[in-house]
Amino acid sequence: MQYLTAFVIGGLICVLGQILIDKTNLTPARILTGFVVAGVALTALGVYEPLVKLAGAGATVPISGFGYLMATGVQKAVDSQGTIGILSGGLSACAAGVAAAICFSFIAAVISRSSGK
Repeated sequence: MQYLTAFVIGGLICVLGQILIDKTNLTPARILTGFVVAGVALTALGVYEPLVKLAGAGATVPISGFGYLMATGVQKAVDSQGTIGILSGGLSACAAGVAAAICFSFIAAVISRSSGK
């Protein structure tokens, strides 16, 4: 049942993004930024945490989960370090994911062969 819930919640987040792409004049970059900001805002309002507990990866894997991760990192860092946690919390919480994305992107670029058209 957890897999189904994660699939449905994650799918609904992706459907919302697809509707924004199809029905608005927003660029994908603006939609991406909007999802990250929405993840931060919903976390600050206390709405995203129950969604994460319900859907697990269905709520944390989409890009709005990146905003959630940054917001929770800032909250934990402010609790433990004080005001300086505002600057360091989001970066330290997301560092492993960003580093993995860079490394895997580099490996994919080295393995794959680009073809010019």
